[in-house]
Amino acid sequence: MMQEFKAFASKGNVVDLAVGVIIGGAFGKIVESLVGDVVMPIIGRIFGGLDFSNYYLPLNGQSTSMTLIEAKKAGGVLAYGSFITVSVNFLILAFIIFQMVRLFNKLKQAEAKSEPAPAPAVTPEDVLLLREIRDSLKK
Repeated sequence: MMQEFKAFASKGNVVDLAVGVIIGGAFGKIVESLVGDVVMPIIGRIFGGLDFSNYYLPLNGQSTSMTLIEAKKAGGVLAYGSFITVSVNFLILAFIIFQMVRLFNKLKQAEAKSEPAPAPAVTPEDVLLLREIRDSLKK
């Protein structure tokens, strides 16, 4: 059983997937920082210096003057500001991944076009002789 697991784990696809997951996790943190530290402050500045991460609707009638953390401690809230931030995160990440896949597909197409067509296979001599015999019998 251990040998089978080693064979499975050492296959290229499994290793590639593991590397992809690790790099994807690190890349996700980069995008999260980009959105939280660069994009959302700019959007907040455009909309009058607002911090979207603290936008919420109280569900138990409390005041909206508290921060999101205080409001969560006081009762249920609908934190739509956090949802906006996560949605922007997702859109940026999806767009970047789409561009990477698009570039990869273009490279594969260019590689496929640059490869010369395979030379036609040489017909073996015995097959040629059999064809000649067949053709002479037809006459």
